[in-house]
Amino acid sequence: MKRLIILALAVALAPVAGAQQLYKYVDKDGKTVYSDQPPPDVDSKQLRVSTGAASAPQKSAVERMKESDKARKDVADKSSKAGEEAEKQAQAEQRCQAARSNLQIYTDGGRIQRINAQGERELMNDEELEAATARARRDVEEACKK
Repeated sequence: MKRLIILALAVALAPVAGAQQLYKYVDKDGKTVYSDQPPPDVDSKQLRVSTGAASAPQKSAVERMKESDKARKDVADKSSKAGEEAEKQAQAEQRCQAARSNLQIYTDGGRIQRINAQGERELMNDEELEAATARARRDVEEACKK
């Protein structure tokens, strides 16, 4: 228990022990002098210098946690946006392929059947076939534009 208290005290006092006192003064030749001893007959300015790492303002643990949470959230947002964009791209590609397939049906020729309002099958005439082909071309242009 005593060792733990001594260790805690040593850690708490370490920054204080690392600091040194320096004195700055101008000598008789006009040169600026830095010394760890105060000059006896010259007016000097006392400086407090830490010998440890540069003392940048330290952030509290809460601030660091908030920053890391924000960074994680930003990464998650970017990845979800990228995922959504990829999904939209895949859906657009599927719509384009479906529109091309539909157009291919009309342009291949042959007789095309459709179901009428009574649920019966009937063949499309030439005018209906041309209208459906034009509509399919418009759908391809819309779905496949880049």
